[in-house]
Amino acid sequence: MKRGSVVGNIAKDIGIELSKLSTRKARVDADGKSKRYCDISARSGDLIVSDRIDREGLCGKKASCVLKQELVLEDPLELHRIVLHIQDVNDNSPQFKKDVIKFDISESASKGSRYRLDEAHDADVGQNAIQSYSIETNEYFRLNVVAKPGGGKYSELVLEKELDREQENELSFVLVATDGGTPPRSGTAVIQVTVLDANDNAPIFSQAVYKASLPEDSPADTVVVTVTARDADEGINGEVTFEFDHISDESNNVFTIDEKTGAVKLSGSLDYEERSTYEMQITAKDGPGLVSSCTLIIDIIDVNDNAPMMLMKSLKNPIPENVPPGTEVGIINVQDRDSDNNKQVRCFIQQSVPFKLVPSIENYYSLVTTGQLDREVVSDYNITITATDEGSPPLSSSKSVHLSVADINDNPPVFEEQSYRAYVTENNRPGSSLCSVTARDPDWRQNGTVVYSLLPGEVNGAQVSSYLSVNGDTGVIHAVRSFDYEQWRSFKVQVMARDNGSPPLSSNVSVSVFISDVNDNSPQILYPTPEGNSFMTELVPKAAHGGSLVSKVIAVDADSGQNAWLSYHIVKSTDPGLFTIGLHSGEIRTQRDISESDSMKQNLIVAVKDNGQPSLSATCSMHLLISDNLAEVPELKDISYDDKNSKLTWYLIIALVCVSTFFLTFIIIILGVRFCRRRKPRMLFDGAVAIPSAYLPPNYADVDGTGTLRSTYNYDAYLTTGSRTSDFKFVSSYNDNTLPADQTLRKSPSDFADPFDDLDAPVEVGHDL
Repeated sequence: MKRGSVVGNIAKDIGIELSKLSTRKARVDADGKSKRYCDISARSGDLIVSDRIDREGLCGKKASCVLKQELVLEDPLELHRIVLHIQDVNDNSPQFKKDVIKFDISESASKGSRYRLDEAHDADVGQNAIQSYSIETNEYFRLNVVAKPGGGKYSELVLEKELDREQENELSFVLVATDGGTPPRSGTAVIQVTVLDANDNAPIFSQAVYKASLPEDSPADTVVVTVTARDADEGINGEVTFEFDHISDESNNVFTIDEKTGAVKLSGSLDYEERSTYEMQITAKDGPGLVSSCTLIIDIIDVNDNAPMMLMKSLKNPIPENVPPGTEVGIINVQDRDSDNNKQVRCFIQQSVPFKLVPSIENYYSLVTTGQLDREVVSDYNITITATDEGSPPLSSSKSVHLSVADINDNPPVFEEQSYRAYVTENNRPGSSLCSVTARDPDWRQNGTVVYSLLPGEVNGAQVSSYLSVNGDTGVIHAVRSFDYEQWRSFKVQVMARDNGSPPLSSNVSVSVFISDVNDNSPQILYPTPEGNSFMTELVPKAAHGGSLVSKVIAVDADSGQNAWLSYHIVKSTDPGLFTIGLHSGEIRTQRDISESDSMKQNLIVAVKDNGQPSLSATCSMHLLISDNLAEVPELKDISYDDKNSKLTWYLIIALVCVSTFFLTFIIIILGVRFCRRRKPRMLFDGAVAIPSAYLPPNYADVDGTGTLRSTYNYDAYLTTGSRTSDFKFVSSYNDNTLPADQTLRKSPSDFADPFDDLDAPVEVGHDL
């Protein structure tokens, strides 16, 4: 059949849909090393001829020629055997071994003597083999055709008329061999007969059939068998020579025969897998030409000379790392051309890998996974598969299979630290980097590419993105704005690391940002207050002793730590040796006893410095009056130290006029109270010196020894008559070691009007510092 000829529809025979032929990778494989002569059409399901089939080359003279092929389907693995019976066609003509067949026949040959002719060879079999022989018509011989028991035919010349050498010493005619094909084919040979003197005995073999066995690994010149034949004649008529009658092309160079001794020797190489038996015809001829024949049958014994052969029929590579155990990743076909136990093969994997071989259908193994794969642990496997037969000694072969594990996004990014801390000084430059976060993802390529971002949230009521930004590629965190330690000292954000897998995986980490203080705030003086609409003074009794507390400067610093450590210094004073100030307390005390020569009005300029680098400072003015009562002050307005205090003086004068107006109304009540109650004047105000909350700005630190008033000061005062101006006298403090004053007057004109609203009772004035 020509290439492309349709043998049959195999899809219908096995009952499979045409669409599945491609998806299941349908293919036709040959058995072992034999040639593949057929293929399957994926579109039609037809089994077609892919190469020329020569029956004579495949099966020789066998009556039945069977060609075995295999149809392999994958997912799941299926194997179907295809058996093709090759039918013979008459494509070979009969051929004789020799073109001229010579006979020497004694004239004494009797009528009816038979002379065997060379058998013609026809590679075809059955009806297409040789069916008949014929010769040209002659008066001496006729042809007799004999059928052999094992099949085939040969011919004999039968003497029909006695020869007469003197009349005719040579005869020649044509022998024709014809096969049974349609149309028939024929072959010819010329028979030449030389008439000799009488030789009436032909050689006789000791056995009609000789049998021998020979291992396939036998060396050359091994004697297989020795045939013998005897001739009763004497002399030249009794000399016997041996030769192969007819030998096929395959056996022509394998065996030789010694024409004198009849020893058959091995001259070539044997292969049991190619041919397991040889059958040959041996002829014995005497000198005059009488011939007899025998049959030699040689059986080849198999030896274990073929190692197993492994063929990878299918392989899934790479393998996703999330495949479940038991997944089939490859199909392996194992073959051994030997026979019996020599072809029994077992396969195994040498290494300790998560794979194993599972026997499937005949000579097939499935390579399956035995455990969970993890590309991050092992990304490639080099598997060595070994096949060993059961021969003696056993032969084995190995095959290496390389498998790659494909990455699956099964690992989220993992930060190198559980949490991060960033430290930044306040007043930082926007855009400056604070710290860097790093996350590792052991996955591959885009599954292991990490992108950083800030999780949405609020810090002090504003979005996180208004404070920080993160570089998506490097994880470097930058400040978006400048920070102020006095507004907030720390905050926390969440950074997310996300990979580019599908679906993406992510993890979060907290980043705490701590803001460090810098000395960017000057001290702020709370007392004395720098208000311009009132005047402030402190009264110092003339009897004050050295070390007495006069007043206190109160200041705060919005910074923290050493930047908020305050120190107090008098930078300028009316009398430098009269007053001193505590370095850290701000308390103003007398250095010595006050004398009559000291000026009544004392002005102090106090500087408050912090401990930052560089140091910042603030100054204030403190006005002190050395007097026991206000009557000694020539003019109250002289206490004003600023032009802005003139309005306060005006208000004070108006208040004093109002007091004088109502003074006569209350004088009797005042005198009655004074003479009837001879006791210590009632305390107008008893309380701790406190700083009103209005003086304290937000976020100011309260640090011991840095300007915050800690001691408790109590004051008693009363208003007397007998002076056209108000007279204030300060009595002793509850603390005997404290100056009996802390005499602070901070009054606006409206404050002076309040005490004189009721002239029937003594006016008590108190001020809470």
